[in-house]
Amino acid sequence: MNITIVIDALKEDLAGAAELGDERVTDVARRLADTLGSSLRLRLLDVLSQAALELSEKLPSGHVEVRLAGQEPELVYVEETAGTGPSREDLSARITLRLPESLKTAAEAAAAREGASLNTWLVRAIGRATEQRSATVSTGRRLSGYARS
Repeated sequence: MNITIVIDALKEDLAGAAELGDERVTDVARRLADTLGSSLRLRLLDVLSQAALELSEKLPSGHVEVRLAGQEPELVYVEETAGTGPSREDLSARITLRLPESLKTAAEAAAAREGASLNTWLVRAIGRATEQRSATVSTGRRLSGYARS
């Protein structure tokens, strides 16, 4: 789905309303529209994520995911099979994560290589990272010295 169309329409609505004022009002409205573009995109993604969760709760099996293709989201039905990851009940916590565009692109590419959504890939990566940390919990003892080869 193309949310850029929605964001552009909202910017045009703001510009149209600003035409009722003078040049200064028009300039302020243009700058506000440019600034709000990213925020609007995030808010629309939040709405789509909530819709996906609500739809998933009503499905007898599987779940709906929001996947990003570039900056455009799509709702995708994913059939659940045994051992594909956390259950729907386990996926109740939500966060907003801001990443550098280059890191997001690399994560999307890694998810695509594994045939997973970005969200699923991130959940797995965080799970692996936290499992590794818990496996190497420090006992408070230090080891110092050097090794010769």
